[in-house]
Amino acid sequence: MKTVRLVAWAAIMLLLAWGGMRFFSQSENQVSGPGGPFTLTAHTGEKVSDSDFRGKYMLIYFGYSYCPDVCRIELHKLTVALELLEGEGYDTSLIQPLFITIDPERDTAAELADYVPDFHASLIGLTGSLADIADIAAKYKVYYRKRVQEGIDGYLMDHQSYVFVMNPDGSYNRLFTARDTPQDIADTFKPVLTKK
Repeated sequence: MKTVRLVAWAAIMLLLAWGGMRFFSQSENQVSGPGGPFTLTAHTGEKVSDSDFRGKYMLIYFGYSYCPDVCRIELHKLTVALELLEGEGYDTSLIQPLFITIDPERDTAAELADYVPDFHASLIGLTGSLADIADIAAKYKVYYRKRVQEGIDGYLMDHQSYVFVMNPDGSYNRLFTARDTPQDIADTFKPVLTKK
């Protein structure tokens, strides 16, 4: 009886040790935060990759040009934040705002070329195939879905509304949400920017 208990305890200890090693090996391999490589088409028609922006903070917003409200509000907020910084003499060339469509069926490069000039001059609109957009949305853990609604010509896109801040090395830094004001965004970047 005593031997059976010893064997059972030894088996439990081995199982716990194996589970612990497995947990730590998985933790080391997990990516911390959203993000990942991408290659998409800019509103200028050029192919653009995330690696093109190394050395800059990417401010990435996922939305669509036919969005009736929230996308324009958030992109305007980014525009105002950058203008506040520039108005105080900061060099904002270290910040790259990107608008990635979640509606590539309508948001062609030509469509985005008409849309992005409404915002900050440095904004780049990005599109791609349905598969390209699904891939980057999965990497950034972005939810979106097509929705047909009565009284609306065409369709709407349900989606999250966050600005992803990516570090100059491409790693995840933080999110800006609807609660963040242009001044909050500007204040976040002042410590890493220099004045002209």
